Order: sequence, then structure tokens, then C-alpha cells
Amino acid sequence: MASEMMEALMALCQEKHIDELYLIDQLEQSLAKSYAEVMHLQDGARVTIDRETGKVYVYKLVPKEESWDDETGLYTDFDEVDVTPKDTSRTAYTHAKSVINDIVRNAGGQQIYEEFSKRIGDIITGTVLQTTPDFAIIKIREGVEAELPYFDQRRYPDELNERPAGERYSHHQQIRAIIIDVRDPNSNQQPVRGERQRPSIVVSRTHPDLIRRMFELEVPEVYDGVVEIRSIAREAGVRSKVAVSSLDDRLDPVGACVGPKGSRVRAVVSELRGERVDVVLWSDDPAKCVANALSPARVSRVLVDDEGNYATVIVPDDQLSLAIGKEGQNARLAARLTGMHIDIKNESLARKVMSEMPEDVDVVAEEGEHRCEYTGPTGIQCRNMARPGSRFCGIHEKLAQYADSTVSDDPDSLI
Repeated sequence: MASEMMEALMALCQEKHIDELYLIDQLEQSLAKSYAEVMHLQDGARVTIDRETGKVYVYKLVPKEESWDDETGLYTDFDEVDVTPKDTSRTAYTHAKSVINDIVRNAGGQQIYEEFSKRIGDIITGTVLQTTPDFAIIKIREGVEAELPYFDQRRYPDELNERPAGERYSHHQQIRAIIIDVRDPNSNQQPVRGERQRPSIVVSRTHPDLIRRMFELEVPEVYDGVVEIRSIAREAGVRSKVAVSSLDDRLDPVGACVGPKGSRVRAVVSELRGERVDVVLWSDDPAKCVANALSPARVSRVLVDDEGNYATVIVPDDQLSLAIGKEGQNARLAARLTGMHIDIKNESLARKVMSEMPEDVDVVAEEGEHRCEYTGPTGIQCRNMARPGSRFCGIHEKLAQYADSTVSDDPDSLI
């Protein structure tokens, strides 16, 4: 029977990838404590397990008088007396079950930590095993589970909420998430609420890098590094903006991410449960970058204050609400995407803005079409489009050269 126990232990070690010597050593230490209590051994006991036969030997520890240490008040050396009872193996079998379960659980947790702590930031695909009011358990593979927390942070401010607004999960549902943390089982830090019953791997569905990883899966150019995702701004579950650039001048990075008839970006949107994703072109020119970030709104001009990291954006009157977005969402995401403070004004206030700007502010005109900036005495702005590289249309550009020229106040007469 003893040899059968050793065979079972060795098989368990191979299956769970546990060091055999470590398992036997931990089992000997645990048995020593148990036999010391059962046999009332005042100075403790030492237990050894024969590595081949599995037979258990119990030794009583008898302290040596000359090994007394006055500083510690303890004996440092002991004689060992064999007090092995006849039923040691049966007792060992009964006790080993709980000990081995603890060792296997701890060893498994350590292995998971060593593997997945190196994969923080990676995307995983898992199956929902269980949902609770505070988190969902995601099965990554057999024996490996992750936690997707969505605690009410008003009640638990120290916990996480990594679920986009409006998402709900059902049993056996497959979802993608990104690994954001792996708890160390040997950490001395205070465990979070219920951590001992929760998986050590923590995943997120709200992290901006989830979009980055999903574009890497759907867009070969992003995976290969030809198209680079420069910045991501996200309001999970509602809307995101992704700024991209290309290392190849012949490749359109926005078109590569959108895909034929929008197939690639639709795959990302589908996985994000309908979250709107805007792909815009990144530019090293702050003015162009801000103008692109405010897409789909058209921008007439961008005034950049590099020192204050501040940008004043001028848009046509009919584009003001689109540039700001519902409850300021478009402007807010654009500010996060570019890292600049953005102030949006319509063209009717353009002249006032220009007059209030300091002289040392760098004024950069955004390339592209915009309306003629001529405003008549009645305050009505010309409806014509300005000529390329000019502030005025063809008529007012010529008339502006003559200070004494008379200009019609009726904008319709110029069309």
C-alpha cells in the first residue's frame, strides 16, 4: 500500500507540474506537527518518508542539555528516538489528503502567476462560467480562470469596474478581454474582498488597449507594424477614437483599419457590442492632429498655443454642435486623443477670437476647404468657399485689395 501511495504522489506531481521533493518535504513537515500533537511529544517530532517504499518513520526529538541557548531560551540540537507506531502509513494516508490538496492548490496558483504575470496587456478569449452581482468568472483554459470585476464603486471604492456600461454576460458566452493584473499568491499585501475565493487573473473590457489588441487581430498591417496606433481615447460602451499613422507613405492607414466596405472596423465594433469606433489620421502637426481628431466635424482653422498645450478650433456655424458632440463627447475624446485642451468656436466669433489671441501664439491654418471669411456690414457671412490658401473667395479676395471698393451686402448675389 505504501508503494502505491508513492506511485500516486509521483503521478500527481507529473500531472500538476509540482516538484516531487518539494511535495514530500511539505508532507513530512505537516505529518511531524500532527504526530507531535497526537503522541504528546513535548519537544516535537521529525517524520521521514522513504522515497521508494513510501514507509513513514516517526522520531521523537530529545533536546541535548549542552545545546541550550541563553539568548533565545531554546535548544539548538536534539537526539532522535524512533517512536514509529504500527499504523503510521494509515494515519499518513488520512492526513496527506488535505495537505496535498493545499500544496497542489498553492503550487497551481504560483504557476499561474509566473505564466500570466508576463502576459499583462495580452488579449484572451474565454467562456463565462459564472456571474455574480460583483464580478464574472471567465474560463481561459482547463484549470485556469480569470475574474472580470464590475463592483459598484460607490459601495466598494477600492475595487474595480472593468465592464462597459450596458453589457451583461450569460453562461457559456464567449468574450474577449485584456489582462490587466495578476495577483501574487505569495504577496504580503492585504487581500482584497473575497480574494481567496476569486481567481488571481484580472481582466478588463474597458481598457483602451483592448481596442489596440483587437485591431492587431483584425488588421494585418497593424500586427506587422506597418500601421501604428498612435493614440486611443475611449468611453467604454459608447464611443472611441483611434489615431493611426503609416510607416509606408503609399499606404492609407485609416483605410487599412476600416477595411473593404468597413469590414475590419465592423468586426471590432461587433466584439465591443456596438461601441462606435472612429479611426482618424494622426499628424505630428498639432493643428492637423486636432482637426482630424474632431472628425466627423469639418474644421476651418486651428490656433495652437504650444506653451500652454492649448488649441482654439474654429468651425463653420453648422458644424459647431457636431464638433462638440452629444454632452461634449466628441470634443472630450478629441482632447484625450491629442493630449491638448481644446476650445471650439464657430466662425461667427472668429474675428473676435483672433483679436483676443496673444501675438506670440502660433496660428496654423488647417488645409482643406472652408467658407469665405468676409462678413458684410450687416453681419452676414459670405456663403462662397474660400480659394485654396486664401481666407476669401475669388470675389472678395480681389475686393479686399482695394480699401475703397464697395462690396455687396447680399451674400446670395455672390453665388
